[in-house]
Amino acid sequence: MRQIVLDTETTGLDPATGDRVIEVAAIEIYNFMPTGQTFHVLIDPERDIPEEATRVHGFTAEMLRGKPLFRDIAQPMLDFLGDSEIIAHNARFDFGFLDAELVRAGHRKLDRARMVDSLEIAKRRYPGLPNSLDALCRRLGVDNSMRTSHNALLDVKLLAEVYLELMGGKQPGFELAAAQAKPALPGIVIEAPVARTPVLIQPSEAEIATHAAFVTKRLAKGDPLWLKPPFAEPAPAEG
Repeated sequence: MRQIVLDTETTGLDPATGDRVIEVAAIEIYNFMPTGQTFHVLIDPERDIPEEATRVHGFTAEMLRGKPLFRDIAQPMLDFLGDSEIIAHNARFDFGFLDAELVRAGHRKLDRARMVDSLEIAKRRYPGLPNSLDALCRRLGVDNSMRTSHNALLDVKLLAEVYLELMGGKQPGFELAAAQAKPALPGIVIEAPVARTPVLIQPSEAEIATHAAFVTKRLAKGDPLWLKPPFAEPAPAEG
């Protein structure tokens, strides 16, 4: 089963009032394992970017001037999406913006039957709790320490990890697949985990004796159960 995890950044909150997409990032996963194939583009929105939006994602109009226009990246994006399910956090927001851009570029809207909203999944799993991407990262143990601003390139990587956890736990090949496969387009670089060699820690006789004394003197008051058979070690035979 092929799925695409997707995120966008925009100039504002409403495409109906002229807000535009400025960034699209996507990761391919297959049978709940990332393949390492990614799609990422920065887009010239052909308009100004309000200061409040810049405070959210860090992009200014000057930074994006000269980047491709959406109509130039629409077909490559659609080719990458294929006919797969599209996973996004608060997916109606991303779909609404992409639909507006696609129609403007002469393409059809995305089929809403393909939409998978990870926010709705999180709400069903954690009713009444905060379910923002940051909150889910903290709850599910996904490291988001580098997320100092909204950025589709980083957010989609975090969302992919969060989604896999929501669907039953991170699959064993997450880092391996991403490290071995080369992205089809410039995108996210996921570093392979550092190899670790298990080290057996063997306590010394003095440490064992100290621990036994602590257990006997501090924890063994009141005729504890663990000093009775069959938990206690048998006394050595005499003679």
